[in-house]
Amino acid sequence: MPTDPTAAPPVTAFMLVKTTPEWLGMSVGERVHAFTTQVLPVIQTRARGVRSRFYDTEFYSARVTDIWVWEADDHDAYRLLVDALRETPFWDRWFDVVELLVGTENGYARTYGLDPVATVVA
Repeated sequence: MPTDPTAAPPVTAFMLVKTTPEWLGMSVGERVHAFTTQVLPVIQTRARGVRSRFYDTEFYSARVTDIWVWEADDHDAYRLLVDALRETPFWDRWFDVVELLVGTENGYARTYGLDPVATVVA
């Protein structure tokens, strides 16, 4: 069944980040405390309609240590998320934001009214 072209496509953002010496200089307990008290409350207060997953990549890449995958209900929700993150030490203090790759899942299928053939479930 083709994707509904009238449905608002969710926004997915791949936030490629690299830890900074300040972040790595903290103990694991200090990192957890800092993140849960200085980053998460700001996201929960200022952003809406976002979900995330976090991937460690430092054992495979020297350029990017982590990838934070965000799904947002729409572009405004994503903008609110980024605005919130920029007001915390996460952004450019504890992590360098190396690259933001933002897209919509199976956008081509929505555009052309097709089944999402490039999505594979085996």
